[in-house]
Amino acid sequence: MPDMLGRIRAGFSEGWKLAAHSLSGRLLLLTIFYVMIGEVLIFLPSIGQYYRELLGNHIESAELAITPFTLPGGDQLPESLRARILNRAGAAAVLLKRADQRQLFLVDRLPQKVDATIDLTNASFTRSMLDALSCLTHGGNRMLHVIAPTHVEGAQNIGIILGEAPIRAALSSYAKRVIETGFFVSTVTALLVFTSLFFVFVRPMEKITRAMVRFRDDPEDSSRIITPSARRDEIGLAERELAAMQGDLYGSLQQKTRLAALGVAVARIQHDLRNILANAQLASERLSDIDDPVVKKLTPRLVASLDRAVALATQTLRYGRAQERPPARKRMALKPLIDEAAETALETKASANPVALNNAVSDTLQIDADPEQLFRIVLNLLRNAVEALAGRDGAAIEIKAERHGRRVSFSIADNGPGITAALQPRLFQPFAAPMRTGGTGLGLAIARDLARLHGGELTLLSTGPEGTSFRIDIPDREVN
Repeated sequence: MPDMLGRIRAGFSEGWKLAAHSLSGRLLLLTIFYVMIGEVLIFLPSIGQYYRELLGNHIESAELAITPFTLPGGDQLPESLRARILNRAGAAAVLLKRADQRQLFLVDRLPQKVDATIDLTNASFTRSMLDALSCLTHGGNRMLHVIAPTHVEGAQNIGIILGEAPIRAALSSYAKRVIETGFFVSTVTALLVFTSLFFVFVRPMEKITRAMVRFRDDPEDSSRIITPSARRDEIGLAERELAAMQGDLYGSLQQKTRLAALGVAVARIQHDLRNILANAQLASERLSDIDDPVVKKLTPRLVASLDRAVALATQTLRYGRAQERPPARKRMALKPLIDEAAETALETKASANPVALNNAVSDTLQIDADPEQLFRIVLNLLRNAVEALAGRDGAAIEIKAERHGRRVSFSIADNGPGITAALQPRLFQPFAAPMRTGGTGLGLAIARDLARLHGGELTLLSTGPEGTSFRIDIPDREVN
């Protein structure tokens, strides 16, 4: 038996938790709660009003009973007739208050004490509800003194003294009928409300939730994409938006899967191609020793083309890694690193129009960064700037830097033609926005990724016919 009671309690506890944490369960609990509130709102005013009516009926009976005695000659009535008439008052005594006197009409002997006085001359509705509750909660053994306005001519008010038992019996019967009727009406209303809300709101939301969970388990299965209904309300809109989002995510995952497979193949090809190009590069350098004018004229172009091909293969392989290694930071001077990167960038571009480079970085400015990764950031930006300035008279690049607390910000600006509006939204996307003919579109993507590895950022400050400016922010390491 104790085990069975324990299982029942455990089952009830689990059921309560399930109801409290599910949308339909919460709706049911709220419906029950509001039904109970409705019961109370129906019950209290009803019994308060009925209690006043019961007392009022006793007052009217008392007025009718004593009316013959208030008329001329009423005191001459026989005693037996007086007793029968007063018995109809339903009270032990009736008191009539006049301006100059009080009249007492005894139906029975006067009670020794009065337990409660109820004044109906100025009783509020709230007071009536409280008196009715008091009547129901007591045992019905009290004696009541009820005072009320009267229609007896020349009298100010009338009072009756009566036992509470018959009033409580009538009030209890009425309260029972109110509870039964209210419970029936409230239950039917609650079932209708719960059923309507469940099928209109809760069930569609559960469908959306199940579709989300099912799609999460296998987002690459197109059959798990929700099929939206034809509803035109907010739930229908949510279904359509969820279907669109799942479709976009499914397409994106399919594209990324294909790109991943393609990337593996390209990485293998690029690896072998880089080795082949490196051998061709070494061979082409020997051509520069031949005195043939045609060979000497074509050799620089051949070397430059091979250099670009090797750089493309190297850059593609480097970007194809799962992730860059964490920065190996150290404090160093920024200006020498920029000078080295500028020298490399300018050497790779032979042009009839030289580029004037102004490294305005202070000799004393220190930066906390990985030297190799920072060099790659600066080199990629400078190469893009040099390519943008190709063949341009008065080509110039200016580099400025300053420290703001624990962060170093430096900018690389050129006076080139600027970046087209169509290119700007995809500027930092890999392979999406090559800045120059023959480029990979990886330079800015790699530079931004390396800056973010340092906890910093690479942003486009401005671009237009007057030139383009990029800013790199590199914060110092966190102090533990």
